Amino acid sequence: AASSNTEILNIPDAESLANVLSAGVQSTVSDPRVMVSYEPDYVPVTPPKMPPLPPEQLVAILQNSIKLDILEGNIGYLRIDHILGQEVADKVGPLLLELVWNKILPTSALIFDLRYTGSGDISGVPYIVSYFTDAEPLIHIDSVYNRPTNTTTKLMSISTLLGARYGITKPLIILTSKNTKGIAEDVAYCLQNLKRATIVGEKTAGGSVKVDKIKVGDTGFYITVPTAKSINPITGSSWEVTGVK
Repeated sequence: AASSNTEILNIPDAESLANVLSAGVQSTVSDPRVMVSYEPDYVPVTPPKMPPLPPEQLVAILQNSIKLDILEGNIGYLRIDHILGQEVADKVGPLLLELVWNKILPTSALIFDLRYTGSGDISGVPYIVSYFTDAEPLIHIDSVYNRPTNTTTKLMSISTLLGARYGITKPLIILTSKNTKGIAEDVAYCLQNLKRATIVGEKTAGGSVKVDKIKVGDTGFYITVPTAKSINPITGSSWEVTGVK
Protein backbone atom coordinates (compact mmCIF):
# COMPACT_ATOMS: atom_id res chain seq x y z
CA ALA A 1 0.00 0.00 0.00
CA ALA A 2 2.82 2.38 0.86
CA SER A 3 4.75 1.70 -2.36
CA SER A 4 1.77 2.61 -4.52
CA ASN A 5 1.00 5.66 -2.40
CA THR A 6 3.62 8.20 -3.44
CA GLU A 7 2.18 10.68 -0.94
CA ILE A 8 3.41 8.49 1.96
CA LEU A 9 6.86 7.97 0.46
CA ASN A 10 7.30 11.71 0.00
CA ILE A 11 6.90 12.51 3.72
CA PRO A 12 10.31 14.05 4.49
CA ASP A 13 10.12 13.78 8.28
CA ALA A 14 11.01 10.27 9.54
CA GLU A 15 8.89 10.51 12.70
CA SER A 16 5.81 11.62 10.75
CA LEU A 17 6.36 8.77 8.30
CA ALA A 18 6.58 6.28 11.20
CA ASN A 19 3.29 7.64 12.64
CA VAL A 20 1.51 7.37 9.27
CA LEU A 21 2.80 3.81 8.78
CA SER A 22 1.74 2.83 12.33
CA ALA A 23 -1.76 4.20 11.76
CA GLY A 24 -1.95 2.26 8.47
CA VAL A 25 -0.78 -0.99 10.05
CA GLN A 26 -3.16 -0.64 12.99
CA SER A 27 -6.16 0.02 10.76
CA THR A 28 -5.25 -3.20 8.91
CA VAL A 29 -4.43 -5.60 11.77
CA SER A 30 -6.29 -3.81 14.62
CA ASP A 31 -3.62 -4.73 17.18
CA PRO A 32 -2.40 -1.65 19.11
CA ARG A 33 0.90 -3.43 19.91
CA VAL A 34 2.07 -3.41 16.28
CA MET A 35 3.91 -0.15 15.68
CA VAL A 36 6.45 1.50 13.41
CA SER A 37 8.73 3.98 15.15
CA TYR A 38 11.73 6.10 14.22
CA GLU A 39 14.36 5.95 16.99
CA PRO A 40 17.87 6.51 15.66
CA ASP A 41 19.33 6.55 19.20
CA TYR A 42 17.53 3.44 20.50
CA VAL A 43 19.73 1.08 22.55
CA PRO A 44 18.22 -2.36 23.32
CA VAL A 45 18.13 -3.20 27.03
CA THR A 46 19.30 -6.68 27.98
CA PRO A 47 18.14 -7.80 31.45
CA PRO A 48 21.11 -8.53 33.72
CA LYS A 49 21.75 -12.17 34.62
CA MET A 50 21.16 -12.87 38.29
CA PRO A 51 24.57 -13.43 39.92
CA PRO A 52 24.88 -16.05 42.68
CA LEU A 53 23.93 -14.07 45.78
CA PRO A 54 24.68 -14.93 49.41
CA PRO A 55 21.58 -15.97 51.45
CA GLU A 56 21.35 -12.70 53.40
CA GLN A 57 21.13 -10.69 50.15
CA LEU A 58 18.50 -13.05 48.76
CA VAL A 59 16.49 -12.55 51.97
CA ALA A 60 16.67 -8.77 51.52
CA ILE A 61 15.52 -9.00 47.87
CA LEU A 62 12.63 -11.31 48.76
CA GLN A 63 11.51 -9.09 51.63
CA ASN A 64 11.46 -6.07 49.31
CA SER A 65 9.42 -7.73 46.57
CA ILE A 66 7.02 -9.74 48.76
CA LYS A 67 4.77 -8.38 51.53
CA LEU A 68 2.70 -10.55 53.80
CA ASP A 69 0.32 -10.06 56.71
CA ILE A 70 -2.20 -12.08 58.72
CA LEU A 71 -5.42 -10.08 58.99
CA GLU A 72 -8.35 -10.33 61.39
CA GLY A 73 -10.29 -13.58 61.09
CA ASN A 74 -7.17 -15.56 60.14
CA ILE A 75 -7.12 -14.16 56.59
CA GLY A 76 -3.76 -14.15 54.85
CA TYR A 77 -2.57 -11.21 52.73
CA LEU A 78 0.22 -11.75 50.20
CA ARG A 79 1.55 -9.12 47.80
CA ILE A 80 4.07 -10.08 45.11
CA ASP A 81 5.48 -7.37 42.80
CA HIS A 82 7.48 -9.69 40.53
CA ILE A 83 6.58 -13.25 39.47
CA LEU A 84 9.72 -15.33 39.99
CA GLY A 85 10.76 -17.74 37.25
CA GLN A 86 11.51 -21.41 37.84
CA GLU A 87 15.30 -20.95 37.94
CA VAL A 88 15.22 -18.25 40.65
CA ALA A 89 12.41 -20.02 42.55
CA ASP A 90 14.56 -23.17 42.72
CA LYS A 91 17.43 -21.16 44.24
CA VAL A 92 15.35 -19.33 46.84
CA GLY A 93 12.70 -22.04 47.41
CA PRO A 94 13.65 -23.01 50.98
CA LEU A 95 13.86 -19.31 51.94
CA LEU A 96 10.46 -18.61 50.36
CA LEU A 97 8.97 -21.45 52.37
CA GLU A 98 10.45 -20.27 55.64
CA LEU A 99 9.85 -16.52 55.26
CA VAL A 100 6.55 -16.51 53.38
CA TRP A 101 4.68 -19.67 52.53
CA ASN A 102 4.72 -21.44 55.92
CA LYS A 103 3.13 -18.34 57.48
CA ILE A 104 0.38 -18.22 54.83
CA LEU A 105 -0.48 -21.96 54.90
CA PRO A 106 -2.43 -22.04 58.21
CA THR A 107 -4.75 -19.18 57.17
CA SER A 108 -8.46 -19.79 56.42
CA ALA A 109 -8.54 -17.63 53.27
CA LEU A 110 -6.05 -15.66 51.19
CA ILE A 111 -6.01 -12.22 49.57
CA PHE A 112 -3.38 -12.39 46.79
CA ASP A 113 -2.45 -8.85 45.79
CA LEU A 114 -1.29 -8.49 42.17
CA ARG A 115 -2.16 -4.78 41.85
CA TYR A 116 1.50 -3.76 41.51
CA THR A 117 2.84 -6.80 39.65
CA GLY A 118 4.20 -5.50 36.35
CA SER A 119 7.00 -7.97 35.66
CA GLY A 120 7.71 -11.66 35.80
CA ASP A 121 8.78 -14.85 34.12
CA ILE A 122 6.30 -17.15 32.34
CA SER A 123 7.94 -20.23 33.92
CA GLY A 124 6.59 -19.04 37.30
CA VAL A 125 2.92 -19.41 36.25
CA PRO A 126 2.63 -23.23 36.71
CA TYR A 127 4.33 -22.93 40.12
CA ILE A 128 1.85 -20.40 41.50
CA VAL A 129 -1.25 -22.05 40.01
CA SER A 130 -0.17 -25.49 41.30
CA TYR A 131 -0.15 -24.31 44.94
CA PHE A 132 -3.90 -23.64 44.62
CA THR A 133 -4.88 -26.83 42.77
CA ASP A 134 -4.71 -30.59 43.46
CA ALA A 135 -1.54 -32.62 42.85
CA GLU A 136 -3.46 -35.09 40.68
CA PRO A 137 -4.69 -35.12 37.98
CA LEU A 138 -2.30 -32.73 36.23
CA ILE A 139 -4.06 -29.72 34.71
CA HIS A 140 -3.29 -28.08 31.36
CA ILE A 141 -2.98 -24.45 32.56
CA ASP A 142 -1.92 -22.50 29.49
CA SER A 143 -0.37 -22.83 26.04
CA VAL A 144 2.25 -20.37 24.81
CA TYR A 145 2.78 -20.11 21.05
CA ASN A 146 6.19 -18.78 20.00
CA ARG A 147 6.20 -17.23 16.50
CA PRO A 148 9.96 -17.24 15.67
CA THR A 149 10.25 -20.98 16.37
CA ASN A 150 6.64 -21.76 15.31
CA THR A 151 6.24 -23.97 18.40
CA THR A 152 3.62 -24.22 21.15
CA THR A 153 4.61 -25.00 24.74
CA LYS A 154 2.01 -26.48 27.06
CA LEU A 155 2.20 -25.26 30.66
CA MET A 156 1.05 -28.03 33.00
CA SER A 157 0.46 -28.01 36.74
CA ILE A 158 3.26 -29.49 38.86
CA SER A 159 2.66 -32.68 40.86
CA THR A 160 5.55 -32.34 43.32
CA LEU A 161 6.05 -28.97 45.02
CA LEU A 162 8.31 -27.68 47.75
CA GLY A 163 6.13 -27.39 50.84
CA ALA A 164 2.40 -28.02 51.16
CA ARG A 165 -0.37 -26.80 48.85
CA TYR A 166 -2.87 -24.19 49.95
CA GLY A 167 -5.59 -26.55 48.75
CA ILE A 168 -8.68 -26.11 46.61
CA THR A 169 -11.36 -25.28 49.20
CA LYS A 170 -10.08 -22.20 51.03
CA PRO A 171 -11.28 -18.90 49.47
CA LEU A 172 -8.75 -17.13 47.22
CA ILE A 173 -9.25 -13.49 46.28
CA ILE A 174 -6.91 -11.90 43.69
CA LEU A 175 -6.66 -8.10 43.73
CA THR A 176 -5.98 -6.48 40.34
CA SER A 177 -5.44 -2.98 38.97
CA LYS A 178 -4.60 -1.36 35.64
CA ASN A 179 -0.94 -1.88 36.70
CA THR A 180 -1.33 -5.68 36.82
CA LYS A 181 0.59 -6.49 33.67
CA GLY A 182 1.93 -9.40 31.63
CA ILE A 183 2.70 -12.62 33.50
CA ALA A 184 0.60 -11.55 36.53
CA GLU A 185 -2.39 -11.26 34.18
CA ASP A 186 -1.73 -14.83 33.06
CA VAL A 187 -1.79 -16.04 36.71
CA ALA A 188 -5.07 -14.18 37.39
CA TYR A 189 -6.68 -15.38 34.14
CA CYS A 190 -5.70 -19.04 34.72
CA LEU A 191 -6.97 -19.13 38.32
CA GLN A 192 -10.16 -17.27 37.31
CA ASN A 193 -10.98 -19.73 34.52
CA LEU A 194 -10.16 -22.75 36.69
CA LYS A 195 -12.87 -21.27 38.98
CA ARG A 196 -10.28 -21.29 41.77
CA ALA A 197 -10.10 -17.54 42.43
CA THR A 198 -12.36 -14.51 42.54
CA ILE A 199 -10.86 -11.45 40.83
CA VAL A 200 -11.55 -8.15 42.61
CA GLY A 201 -10.52 -4.70 41.38
CA GLU A 202 -9.87 -2.93 38.10
CA LYS A 203 -9.55 -4.57 34.71
CA THR A 204 -5.87 -5.44 34.19
CA ALA A 205 -3.49 -3.73 31.73
CA GLY A 206 -3.92 -6.09 28.76
CA GLY A 207 -0.19 -6.57 28.25
CA SER A 208 1.58 -9.37 26.36
CA VAL A 209 3.58 -12.53 26.89
CA LYS A 210 6.38 -11.16 24.67
CA VAL A 211 6.77 -8.14 22.41
CA ASP A 212 9.92 -7.59 20.35
CA LYS A 213 11.35 -4.47 18.73
CA ILE A 214 12.93 -5.33 15.38
CA LYS A 215 15.29 -2.99 13.52
CA VAL A 216 14.51 -2.37 9.84
CA GLY A 217 17.78 -2.79 7.90
CA ASP A 218 20.31 0.00 8.43
CA THR A 219 17.65 2.63 9.07
CA GLY A 220 16.60 4.23 12.35
CA PHE A 221 13.19 2.59 11.94
CA TYR A 222 11.88 -0.16 14.22
CA ILE A 223 8.85 -2.41 14.09
CA THR A 224 7.36 -3.42 17.43
CA VAL A 225 5.47 -6.70 17.17
CA PRO A 226 4.22 -9.44 19.54
CA THR A 227 6.30 -12.60 19.03
CA ALA A 228 4.46 -14.98 21.39
CA LYS A 229 0.91 -15.43 22.58
CA SER A 230 -0.96 -17.13 25.39
CA ILE A 231 -3.89 -19.42 24.54
CA ASN A 232 -5.97 -20.53 27.52
CA PRO A 233 -7.14 -24.16 27.12
CA ILE A 234 -10.47 -23.43 28.84
CA THR A 235 -11.52 -20.28 26.98
CA GLY A 236 -9.52 -20.72 23.76
CA SER A 237 -8.65 -17.02 24.00
CA SER A 238 -6.34 -14.77 25.99
CA TRP A 239 -5.97 -11.90 28.47
CA GLU A 240 -3.58 -10.12 26.09
CA VAL A 241 -4.66 -6.64 24.88
CA THR A 242 -8.15 -7.03 26.44
CA GLY A 243 -7.02 -7.58 30.04
CA VAL A 244 -8.62 -9.66 32.81
CA LYS A 245 -12.04 -8.43 33.97
